Amino acid sequence: MPTPPHLAIDPTPAGDLSAARDLLAFIQAAPTPRHAVAEVVRRLAEAGFGSFDEGDSWELAPGTRGYVRRGGGVAAFVVGAEAPQQAGFALVGAHTDSPNLRVKPVSDGESAGYATLAVEIYGGVLLSTWLDRDLSLAGYLVLGDGTEVLVRLDGPVCRVPNLAIHLNRDVNREGLVLNSQNHLSPVIALAGESVPSLLERACSALTGNFAGVRPSDVSSFELSLFDSQPGVLGGADSEFVFSARLDNLASCHAALSALLASPRETAKTRAFVLYDHEEVGSQSATGARSDFLGTLLGRLCRGGGDDALPRALSRSLLVSADMAHGVHPNYPDKHDKLHRPVLGRGPVIKVNANQSYATDAQGAAAFTRACQAEQLSPQYFVSRNDMPCGSTIGPISAARLGLTTVDVGNPMLSMHSCREMAGSADVLPMIRVLSRLFA
Repeated sequence: MPTPPHLAIDPTPAGDLSAARDLLAFIQAAPTPRHAVAEVVRRLAEAGFGSFDEGDSWELAPGTRGYVRRGGGVAAFVVGAEAPQQAGFALVGAHTDSPNLRVKPVSDGESAGYATLAVEIYGGVLLSTWLDRDLSLAGYLVLGDGTEVLVRLDGPVCRVPNLAIHLNRDVNREGLVLNSQNHLSPVIALAGESVPSLLERACSALTGNFAGVRPSDVSSFELSLFDSQPGVLGGADSEFVFSARLDNLASCHAALSALLASPRETAKTRAFVLYDHEEVGSQSATGARSDFLGTLLGRLCRGGGDDALPRALSRSLLVSADMAHGVHPNYPDKHDKLHRPVLGRGPVIKVNANQSYATDAQGAAAFTRACQAEQLSPQYFVSRNDMPCGSTIGPISAARLGLTTVDVGNPMLSMHSCREMAGSADVLPMIRVLSRLFA
């Protein structure tokens, strides 16, 4: 199997960690969805993929390798040797966004002598994990002419301080209860007339051609807080990945790495799509409920007649890749006792009879065969009958396009925490299985 340019696959056990280290580098470069897209595009371009614009007419031929971006989403494809209506598509879907604290449009505030930021909750944030962490800010600015400029303030910029136990004596007995409006404002400075505004700070972080941008040049912005501490390999023998945004940048990294590692020429047309806004319902122009994937697949069927797309979809498989719930050692009863995925034991197939996951027997069989070809046995996750089940882009995409779909992911702990945990030995197997499906 060819080796992607950013992943030196070594057959030795120690070499398995190269994939985990590359994942950490990928996450470090991607504090927001727009940064994730920029890093994906950088790696694709380095591998020889060309840029395609949705507003242009495309000329595609067998072997064409390209990508198209839309906001915080990106898709990449390799046109197969056979027409999609004959050979079908091999597809992987994931999402670039993670729960976080997002800065409000009017952001600069003051409270009790401190300069603070007004933030909004994005997605299902595990709120308490954002307290007492060294946080920074990243996102993008929109200039007066519509130009988007990525911005990132590295290093600890702000912090949401916890309340001392002396002033909250019952916290360990009754639990920490946070009001999302009153208790999550980050402290960024001591108050004073000379304190720079958030936009002043953001503009001062710009370099290169945008080094001279001033707050008055900025028409709008989207900025989010992120954990400034880089991800690391941890545990007694580096068996864990400790990092922010594993859900779901780990799956984005796997999809990207798998496409780069798959054979250059195959019969099927291969593609991955990385959506934004999954954590808030996918109802956006760059979410799974949009036409992003459908229009891309339609273009890839160009010239095949009016029925080319439905014929192609009937022969296709979508792998919806999103991280899975590993069994928690302190709360094993939160899992069905027969469906307890363990970190380090490989990919998980996620099943829900009520279609919170889109996996059916055909999709599960296809993924299982790919696992077996890589000498792996997939794990399974099914929610307890007395607990609600989360969902993914899988059911949305399956319903919109009529695709056979399987929901999968690597097991993890601390999902939706500011800092999450996964198995370092799981990173490479998922890449290999997805690459097998692409092949």
